[in-house]
Amino acid sequence: MMRKLAIFAILLVTVAGSRPQQVGQNKNAGEAQNFTIKVQSNLVVEAVEVKDKQGNFVHGLTAKDFVLTEDGVAQTIKYCEHQNLSETAKPLPAMTSATENVTVYNKLAREAIAPETMDNQRYKDKRLLALYFDMTALPPSDQMRALEAAEKFVRTQMTTADLLSIMRYQGGSVDILQDFTADRNRLLSILETMVVGEGQGLEGTTDDASSTDTGAAFGQDDSEFNVFNTDRQLSALQTASHMLGQVSEKKSLLYFASGLRLNGIDNQAQMHATADEAIKDGVTIWTVDARGLVANAPMGDASQGSPGGQSMYTGASAQAVTTNFQRSQDTLYALAGDTGGKAFLDNNDLSRGIVQAQESISDYYILGYYTSNTDPNGKFRRIRISLANNQEAKLDYRQGYYANKEFNKFNDVDRERQLEDALMLEDPITDLTIAMEIDYFQLNRAEYFVPIIVKIPGRELALAKRGGAEITRIDFVGEIKDLVGGTTVSNVRDNTNIKLTDKTAAELARVPLEYDTGFTLLPGKYSIKFLARDDETGRIGTFQTTFVIPNLNKELKRVPISAVVLSSQRVDLRDAIYDAAKAKDRAKDEAVNPLVENGKKLIPSVTRVFSTGHQIHVYLQAYKPAPAATLPSAPATATSPAPSAQPLFAFVSLYQSGKKLYETPPQSILPSTTSRLGTMSLNFDLGVDTLPRGSYDCQVTVIDPATQKAAFWRASILLVQ
Repeated sequence: MMRKLAIFAILLVTVAGSRPQQVGQNKNAGEAQNFTIKVQSNLVVEAVEVKDKQGNFVHGLTAKDFVLTEDGVAQTIKYCEHQNLSETAKPLPAMTSATENVTVYNKLAREAIAPETMDNQRYKDKRLLALYFDMTALPPSDQMRALEAAEKFVRTQMTTADLLSIMRYQGGSVDILQDFTADRNRLLSILETMVVGEGQGLEGTTDDASSTDTGAAFGQDDSEFNVFNTDRQLSALQTASHMLGQVSEKKSLLYFASGLRLNGIDNQAQMHATADEAIKDGVTIWTVDARGLVANAPMGDASQGSPGGQSMYTGASAQAVTTNFQRSQDTLYALAGDTGGKAFLDNNDLSRGIVQAQESISDYYILGYYTSNTDPNGKFRRIRISLANNQEAKLDYRQGYYANKEFNKFNDVDRERQLEDALMLEDPITDLTIAMEIDYFQLNRAEYFVPIIVKIPGRELALAKRGGAEITRIDFVGEIKDLVGGTTVSNVRDNTNIKLTDKTAAELARVPLEYDTGFTLLPGKYSIKFLARDDETGRIGTFQTTFVIPNLNKELKRVPISAVVLSSQRVDLRDAIYDAAKAKDRAKDEAVNPLVENGKKLIPSVTRVFSTGHQIHVYLQAYKPAPAATLPSAPATATSPAPSAQPLFAFVSLYQSGKKLYETPPQSILPSTTSRLGTMSLNFDLGVDTLPRGSYDCQVTVIDPATQKAAFWRASILLVQ
């Protein structure tokens, strides 16, 4: 469950070199900056297949023999290269178990597609085939069939002109397990090392008459989550096409999946973007249905429970099974057809699908030209190619491409897709500096409220003048995954429109901007990936880390305590520059978030930098449930605690160079009788006016005299003038 809270511009003085202890930031504010020189060449590459009237390939053509126009404007062909595969493609001897000597590697290595250079034309007269295994769309049995088909092709059907690459998608990233190579031993070792059953968890489910009757209570429609999963699969395929795009030659991508079902019109934008990217990068997608020839039982097979309701008697259930299967194949058919490939369906010999892609690439010419239209408007540009001097021939080539688009010309769909692409990238983007703090507070015996605070330097944000005021917009997207199961447990998608006066706009250049949100999680190990984007410039910052939510119910040696929050400011919720939560939800947020009390919110200091002119606020919770036998049958009040309740004592100390320079008086507090957790909120206000500037160790000590247990928490802070 996700709860959106509020966003504030916090007027604090930040100091470079102090890093947040709780989690961290994506780059140091004082580190050396990298400067990049960008050269835009606007090079367009076309692969053209030329045949005469008899269907034979035409050889010996040069750039002068072609006429090429883009949107009716003639273009100058800068180079022309002939790829002659008919003479180089010879069958290789079949590999048998008696003659092969395959070395199996213990760990799959990740590689990259190496581009061709002027001094190393490694792809000259070669056929490029990329085997792409979508492990999220393949159940274990189909994964095994797909891998066996790939092994069969490598052993018995490769030719001397073939170069194969192996790519895999497991839900987190697109991995290039092997660059284009003709080393059959290496290819077989990769295929044999891939583990059947990997990448499960994103299979699309349906919610119709064919759904299994599990007897569970009514809940949210699964299709809401399938929309996102299908977009991810298509976006990963788009990323794979982009990876192959740096190679000029023709590429065929063999997409192995057990169907791919769109969810109405919700996935059409990503479907369109994936096909456009493949066409632009010269990639032909050949889809292979790894299920082979399927005979569906009317009521489903033994791998799932029976459907419920009257649909199993009226025939609606059997019809839904057939419809869902056909729709999953329709997507594969459309994906292949839109990119110039073919769909291989309803055939148990999956290697035949690879052979079809292999046979489709033969002799062709590569034409390169620098387009005269340099406007990055993202519009479709139509290409026409013919032979000079009215020569008659049949030419096969792509009919056009979509131009690049600058961010300030993106529409809403393009901007949303840019965030989704950035979220899937394995390498983080650090155009914006992001610092983050993750805390946790126990809500009940099972759940924990996890506030997440993000800080962005205001100087890195761009402002636009609209309606007489300074405006800045920031987009946020984040995802939390369970490290054990690998599944996404929660996510956030938010944006802010911050309207600033002339005075506050000037202050934003020297103060940070803080955004916070909250999640309800179970104890466990998690990873978080969070992106922020300046909507005016398109610059993105990524923060990713792992964190642990401990199970305080199992804490036996120490006093169970929450995370400790250090702050220098409490802000009235009504003073927020932008409130991400609606007014009607504010009361609910105040009840859940322990940092909100009496309409004021404690703003955590992510960087742990404090001014000697301000107090330091320290907040945490301790938990001491009363024994079961003494729990009151009716809720007790704070003024009438349970007879067995014993107080805890806590205090805060500041150390510098091993010497104690400051300590608060011990604070005594009784467990709450209104909560079975015995929650105790501890607040400390540290007056540091007389302390010298410098680095300190802040220590919080909690002692339970009744059980002779204690808890200690320590973090580094920095005091500045």
